[in-house]
Formats: sequence, structure tokens, C-alpha cells
Amino acid sequence: MTSPPTQMFAVCDDEEESLMSTRTRSAREIDQNEYDTPLSPCSPLHHGEPNLELSLALCSSSMSSAEQPPPAPPSPPPPPENPPELLMFHPFYIPQPPSPPPPPEPQPEQPPPQQQQPEQPQPQPQPQPSQPRRPRRNPTHAPEPGKPLTIQPPFRWATNRRAQVHSLRYLLARGIDTISGEVQCKRCEQRYEIEYNLKEKFLQIAVYIAKNKKSFCDRAPPKLLNPTLPRCNFCHQENSVKPKIAEKKNSINWLFLLLGQMLGCCTLEHLKYFCKHTGNHRTGAKDRILYLTYLGLCKQVDPSGPFAVFT
Repeated sequence: MTSPPTQMFAVCDDEEESLMSTRTRSAREIDQNEYDTPLSPCSPLHHGEPNLELSLALCSSSMSSAEQPPPAPPSPPPPPENPPELLMFHPFYIPQPPSPPPPPEPQPEQPPPQQQQPEQPQPQPQPQPSQPRRPRRNPTHAPEPGKPLTIQPPFRWATNRRAQVHSLRYLLARGIDTISGEVQCKRCEQRYEIEYNLKEKFLQIAVYIAKNKKSFCDRAPPKLLNPTLPRCNFCHQENSVKPKIAEKKNSINWLFLLLGQMLGCCTLEHLKYFCKHTGNHRTGAKDRILYLTYLGLCKQVDPSGPFAVFT
């Protein structure tokens, strides 16, 4: 099946052929000199074929529309310029002279170098003499100024040194086997003297300390810190007799308190006094100072016994 434009062109061709044949036939009949101009509308041809003019007009308009060329396609973009690196290969390339380098920037004038003088060694700071260390305190404290180094022994079993007693061997060799001391009842307030057997009582306390020393942890046990007191000989009150401690510390009956296991009745100041003059540490709670006092007295009575402070 043909499209409408193709049918139109076919109709026009048929009409042209019929028109040409009509013109040829009319030319034979009519003189050529009378018809130099184109056919008029009043001609017999116009009357004979009324649709011929309309067909010619349609044909001419169709041919004019067919003869118009199609619109031109858009022009392609211009070719890119030659890159700079390919320009030098172009036949008309003329190399341009290189641009002169920029002038150097003016630098500020520098002063002439000065002659370096040899560096003088800086004096090193001399170490300042360190402050003299405070002399370590001697554990064995000397008596205060104005007091003599020795004293009058307050008892037969005491030495002429403060808080010092004789050894067991020394006392037994001189026939001193009984140690006495003054006591007072807390209930009836009676004062009297109590005597202890030196060897018997010392063995009791010495064996107890040597056997339980490791379990004490450098502190006196409650048995020694709060001792059980003797019974009163007058009112027969149990646990009521306390030792009579001298007001002057250099007159305290240390050996009597040791044998009766009544050192716990001393105050902390009394115990510190003993440690001060025997070279023991005197700082701490009462149970620790009391423990050191027991060890120190046992060491004085039995120097060869296991009563060292730090063992």
C-alpha cells in the first residue's frame, strides 16, 4: 500500500499527460500566432475541463512543497585547538622566544660578619656544702645536764646506774636470794612488805616469756598488761594488793616488779623511763613498751638467755 504523497504525485503525472495531449491537439487546430500568451480562463479548454485549473494549482503546490530541500543538519562543533604540546609539530608553527626571567628580588644588605670571639667558659656553680646531718640519737640516753651519771643504789640488787639491776649469778654469789618490796591493799589500805624467792620467781617469768615470745608479736599479752594482784594479808581480799611505786623514777624497785609480774601496774611514763636508760625504743603503745621492759629486765638478770629484743 502506497502512502498519500505517492498517490498525489501519481495523480499529478496523469493530469500533466492529459494536459499535454490536450495542448498538442489544440495547437494543431489553432494558429500558433494567436496564442503566444498563456491560456485564459475563457478559452474553450477552460470550459471543456472545469477542474483542470484546480488540479494544476494542487499539482504546483505539491511540487513546490516537494521541491523544498529538507532542513540542514546542525553544524558540528569547531574542532578543538591544537594542544600546546602538539603546536610545535604544525607546519606553520613559529617558535616564540622564551620570556626573560623575572628580575631577582633585592635582598637587604647584610652587615659584615663580625669576628666571633671565643666563648668564655661559664663558671660552674660550686656545690653548696650540704647541711650537716643531725647526729643520730644514741639509744642509750645520757642523763640530763646537771645530773650525775651514777646514782646511789636504792636496793642491794640494784646497780649505781638508773634502771639497772645485777645479774642472777652476781646476786646468788653474794647470798642475795630473796627480793622484797612494799605493797598496799586497795581495800583496807594497809602497807606491808612481800618477799619473793629470786631463783624460783625468775624461772617462772623467764620460761613463760621464752616459750611464748614469738606469739606475743612484740606486744605484752593481757596477762602481763593487766596482772592478777596478790591477796591481802589483812583483809584477805583477792586481787587487791598493789605494789608501792616510788615517786622518784630512779628509786623504782624494778626487780621486785619483775618477779611479781606486776610491771603492768607502772604508768607509761615509768616504762618509757626504763627504756630511755636501757637503750630500747620508747615510742608506741603501752603494751609494746611493757613488752620491751620485760625483755630488758630478763636480759639484765640472765644476759645469756633468749631475751634479745629483735630475734
